[in-house]
Amino acid sequence: MTQTAAIIGGGVIGGGWLARFLLNGWNVNLYDPDTQAERKIAAVLENARHALPMLYDVTLPKEGKLKICSTIQEAVTDTSWIQESVPERLDLKHKVFSEIVATAPKDAIIGSSTSGFKPSELQQGLSSPASVLVAHPFNPVYLLPLVELVPSSANPVLVLDRAKQILTSLGMFPLHVRKEIDAHIADRFLEAVWREGLWLIKDGIATTQEIDDAIRYGFGLRWAQMGLFETYRIAGGEEGMAHFIEQFGPCLQWPWTKLMDVPELTDELIVQIADQSNVQSGDKSIRDLERLRDNNLIALLRALKGQDTAAGALINAHEANIKPALPEIIEEPLMTIKRVIPIDWTDYNGHMNESRYGQVFSDAADIVMQTVGANADYIRSGLSYFTVDIQIKFLAETHAGSSIHVKSFVLQGEGKKMRLFHQMFLDNGTLMASGEQMLIHVSLETRRACEPRADVLEKLEMVAAIHAKLPDPRGV
Repeated sequence: MTQTAAIIGGGVIGGGWLARFLLNGWNVNLYDPDTQAERKIAAVLENARHALPMLYDVTLPKEGKLKICSTIQEAVTDTSWIQESVPERLDLKHKVFSEIVATAPKDAIIGSSTSGFKPSELQQGLSSPASVLVAHPFNPVYLLPLVELVPSSANPVLVLDRAKQILTSLGMFPLHVRKEIDAHIADRFLEAVWREGLWLIKDGIATTQEIDDAIRYGFGLRWAQMGLFETYRIAGGEEGMAHFIEQFGPCLQWPWTKLMDVPELTDELIVQIADQSNVQSGDKSIRDLERLRDNNLIALLRALKGQDTAAGALINAHEANIKPALPEIIEEPLMTIKRVIPIDWTDYNGHMNESRYGQVFSDAADIVMQTVGANADYIRSGLSYFTVDIQIKFLAETHAGSSIHVKSFVLQGEGKKMRLFHQMFLDNGTLMASGEQMLIHVSLETRRACEPRADVLEKLEMVAAIHAKLPDPRGV
C-alpha cells in the first residue's frame, strides 16, 4: 500500500523533502500559502527527476502522486509522515504544530526541518508531543543522505525507531543525536567554520573564493569520504589518534583562530577520543585506511574531472599540459593509448568491467581521428565519426593500477567508412583484449552519414594504405 507524506512549507528544503518522498513512491500532500509554491515545486522536481535516478543502477519506485492542499488539515489527513519546513520562527512553528497535531493521525511521525531549535522547544504547549521530533536534512534533500534525527524525552523509542526505518527506506542516513543541543551537530560545526571565514574576509586575509578554494581543493575532499576524525587518525601515522593529539593538541592553545574557547585536552578526553577512533576504524590498519582514502579520493576526483569542475578542472588542465603528441604515421600500428587503469573502472569481481574496454578502444579511436585531422576544430565545424559497431575479445583480466597501452590499425579508410582494429597490452607485452570497430562519418547537423572533408579523407586513406602492408593483426 502506498504511503502518504505531508509537506508543510514548500521552499528549498520542503521542496527537497517533497521530491525525496515522491520519487521513492510515496504520495505527497503539499501545503504552502505562497501563491508561487506550485511553480517553485515544479522547478525543484525537474532537477530531482534529472538527478536522483542517476545515483542508482536500478529503477526507482513508480513516482507517487502530488496533491496541492489549501489547508494544513487537508494536507495531514491520512498521512504516515509529516515534515514541517516553515521559516525559523519559534512562534510560527508552534502555531503550525498545534494545527498539525489537532488533525494528524495519532501514529503519524511529525518531523521538523529546523536547523537550530531543540525538539523540546518545538513540543512546548502541544497536547500530544510524542510524535514531534527534529529531522534536520541537508540541501539538496533529494540527493544528500544525512538527516539529524533529534528526539526529546517526550519521544518514545518506538517513534524514534520507526522514524529511522522510514528515513532509511528513502535512502537517507538518520544520525541519532543523543542529546538535545541548539543547532544539533553539523550546523554547529559549520557555524564555527563560517565564523572563521567571516573573520578572514573582514581582516582582509582572504576572499570568498579563496576560502572556498581552500575547502574544495583540499580538506573538503578528505571530509567528503572520511570525515574529520578518521582523517586525523591517518595523520597520526601507525601510532593512531592518540599520537595525532599529542603532536597537534598544543595548537589549540595557539592564537590561530578567533574561536579560542577550547576544551582542555585532559588525559581522560584524549583516551575517550582515541578509544572512539579505534572503534570507528575497526580492524583497519593505517595502511588499510590510507589505501581506502586514496581509492575514494581517486573516485571523487575523477567524478569532478568528468564534470570539469573544482579539483577535476585542475586535473583536466594538467592532463592537457602533459598529454603526449599525436602518434607519428610510420610503418607500424599507431600507439594510441598509454595509461594506468583507475580504481573506479573495476567491478565486484575485482577486475576491469567490460564496458571500460569499450572506453579504452573508443579513446583509441579518438586518437586515430585526431591523427587524420578529425580533431576538436573539425568536430566544432559540424563533422565527426560515430561508432556503429564494435566487437571486443576479452583475453585476460585487467586490474586497477595496471599500466596498459593500445596499438591501433586502420583496416579500412575509404569514403564514409573507418574500420579500426585495436590491441590492448600490459606493459610487459601480455595481450589483454582486442577490438574491431567500425565508424561512419556523419554530419552533426543532420545526424546522418556524409563524406569526410577532402584533407581528412586523404590522410585516412594514406594511413590505411600503410597499415595494409602490415601483417593482419586479426591473425587471418
